[in-house]
Amino acid sequence: MVIVAKDLSVEGVFDGVTLEAADNTLTVVAGATGSGRTSLLLTLSGRMKPTRGALEVAGHSRPRAIRKVAALALVDGVTDLDRALTVKEHLHERRRRGRHAEALEGAGLDVDQRTLVRELDREQQVRLGVALALLDSPAVIVADNIDAGLPTERRLALWELLEGLPTAVVASCVTPPTRYDHLVEL
Repeated sequence: MVIVAKDLSVEGVFDGVTLEAADNTLTVVAGATGSGRTSLLLTLSGRMKPTRGALEVAGHSRPRAIRKVAALALVDGVTDLDRALTVKEHLHERRRRGRHAEALEGAGLDVDQRTLVRELDREQQVRLGVALALLDSPAVIVADNIDAGLPTERRLALWELLEGLPTAVVASCVTPPTRYDHLVEL
């Protein structure tokens, strides 16, 4: 298993989450706004310390080590894209040379790299976040608010992308898709 969480809690935010996720699986975290979805994602990726429970990600249990193997795609308020930068500038900021085209292709983002982020729609921004995460060759990719502000067809396209990534994926939403490997409801 790539992710093993047992009775994971952050006091006052979410309580008693248990899940196991293997490589090449999609775990969906569903719940209303304010239910703790983002906090759970940050905890699973080593960015927030749990107050109770146990967590192991890709064989690591220390947050610092987990952060090295778990990449954040797009997490609103945490990994916000700079709207004044181009796609290419975001890719270069990550300092991973030579893999940009591969990451963009893997995320299904087909735009001119000179495009400003402010010109991208929500789906394209999520795809850019996924491309940036792919640059790290992570064991886990975390993506937040997949269904935010998108029509059904575009949400389904994003879910299809996430389902096909070559890593364990944990993604949050209000309304879960019809296909996933694991579902955590908050």
